[in-house]
Amino acid sequence: MLTIKQWLLCLDEMDRMFPDAHCELVHDNPFELTIATLLSAQCTDVLVNKVTKNLFQKYKTPEDYLAVPLEELENDIRSIGLFRGKAKNIQKLSQRLLDVYGGEVPANREDLVTLPGVGRKTANVVLSVAFGVPAMAVDTHVERVTKRLGLCRWKDNVLQVEETVMKKTPIEKWSKTHHQLIFFGRYHCKAQKPGCNECPLFDLCREGQKRMKKGLVTR
Repeated sequence: MLTIKQWLLCLDEMDRMFPDAHCELVHDNPFELTIATLLSAQCTDVLVNKVTKNLFQKYKTPEDYLAVPLEELENDIRSIGLFRGKAKNIQKLSQRLLDVYGGEVPANREDLVTLPGVGRKTANVVLSVAFGVPAMAVDTHVERVTKRLGLCRWKDNVLQVEETVMKKTPIEKWSKTHHQLIFFGRYHCKAQKPGCNECPLFDLCREGQKRMKKGLVTR
């Protein structure tokens, strides 16, 4: 397992590789970010941005999402996976925002996770990106990279990964680390073809060492 010192060295390297890592979901306010993040479940940010380009022109407020039949909203997001369930959650979320929070997205995790379709990961994204609250959202990239490097155990669940990363990362780096881990996993340490041959973290990476023993890496 990585020591804290080794982990901080990894973060320094990721900072050099991806100094401008950021949330790639296009949005203009916390409400749009909440909708975009909800739509991004089991879907790429690229596809979500294609859909929300028109979606966010048509729907500006929670009232807008409730003013159309469910079938119309479904059709507007049809190209996104699980669109029927997501459309239902968007309307339920919009109704709850109006009923409980005056139409505004709440700025704390406890309230965010009460919104339909908003789990802990989505809540952490909204907290970190929209409100500047230190948080660590764990998606597939974050989970894959931290486990390959050996910061987390293979058997750790998402919450355990989140807790480990927060524990071993200075709080002021949580939000930036979240984005840099995503960029590292999305553009370098990919699921199917990780960039082991050119990876500056190879010597610290247990997955890289395993792949070398199997002859899959030719450094």
